[in-house]
Amino acid sequence: MFVFYPLIIFCYAALRLLPSLPLTRKSKIAAALLMLLASLYHIISRYLLGSLASPELPVPVLLVQGWLFFALIFLFIMLLLRDVTLLCLWLARRAGAQGASMPGSPLRQAGLMVGLALALSAYGVWQGVRLPTVRSVEISLPSLPDALDGFTLAHITDLHVSSLLRSQNVQRVVDTVMTIEPDIIVLSGDLVDGSVELRKQDVAPLAGLTAPHGVFSGLGNHEYLADYHDWMARFAELGFTMLPNSHAVIEVNGAVLVIAGTTDPVAGRFNLPGPDLGAALAGSPKNATRILLEHRPGKAWENAAKGIHLQLSGHTHGGHLPGFRHIVARYNNGFLSGLYQVDSMRLYVSHGARLWSGFPVRLGTPSEVTRIVLRAETSR
Repeated sequence: MFVFYPLIIFCYAALRLLPSLPLTRKSKIAAALLMLLASLYHIISRYLLGSLASPELPVPVLLVQGWLFFALIFLFIMLLLRDVTLLCLWLARRAGAQGASMPGSPLRQAGLMVGLALALSAYGVWQGVRLPTVRSVEISLPSLPDALDGFTLAHITDLHVSSLLRSQNVQRVVDTVMTIEPDIIVLSGDLVDGSVELRKQDVAPLAGLTAPHGVFSGLGNHEYLADYHDWMARFAELGFTMLPNSHAVIEVNGAVLVIAGTTDPVAGRFNLPGPDLGAALAGSPKNATRILLEHRPGKAWENAAKGIHLQLSGHTHGGHLPGFRHIVARYNNGFLSGLYQVDSMRLYVSHGARLWSGFPVRLGTPSEVTRIVLRAETSR
């Protein structure tokens, strides 16, 4: 399926677009080859450049690839909608309707669709690679002691340091996070794409993430795609406390806070331990407020039943695009972005600080780092 879906998109778009254009035969062949090349974006990255998650190419090349690929996707959707409309109009005429036709000539329709697809894709890629801004959220927790009222977290997820996010922009993200002046920094996975050797300099600015009560991280699926053990060591060098099915206990003004983290289900493919909340919480103080860093939000109901008070997740990137959001939500048990009440637990799903180069587009789902202020319900 991975190989065939782009070819289906290419064939449909080429056959339904190119015959209507007033081009020479050579020009149509050239246009078809360009569309074919654009459709093979993921296949080329995976099989020729060594990595779907982080093909090692210059940033301008990656951006042009993403722009053309998603322009083709948008064009495919518009052509499909046009053809469905044409079918409906044909049926209406067969039923006796008068004047049922599409406005404009086929050439004008084709030009409009191509222009709109290119412009929409360009805007989406621009939104996708913009640096994140701070989104502030106050979350009240019934279990939170008054001593922790106003405790501030900086939440980072889906940073995806890669050939598309180099050290200079990583430093800008770090600078943005530090403007929050958090009491603690928490990360919920998908921090890197590519090997430690390739990304060593790009992740170096992350050492600038500091907070009075520390920096803690769970794991996402992308951490397992290259050099898992080396990355765990590198994160520790950067000052992160990694929480693979484990927890840390923080004391603040005499109150106790548990920060737990889990691994990701993809770990099983690499013969590594999958997520185990029981192990993550083993030995933790029973009456403490528990915050869970779990990359995927889909197990929120299960985690709520196990005594978690606040779960922080990412993974969805906010669904990236209108329409596609419904698909992403479905694969994450309905959780997509923002704050949810899950039984007695609160769940916050971030849009993510960046995105991976295999899907470098956003429309209406801006990237974020999240400033979370905890509130005790008694303070309200």
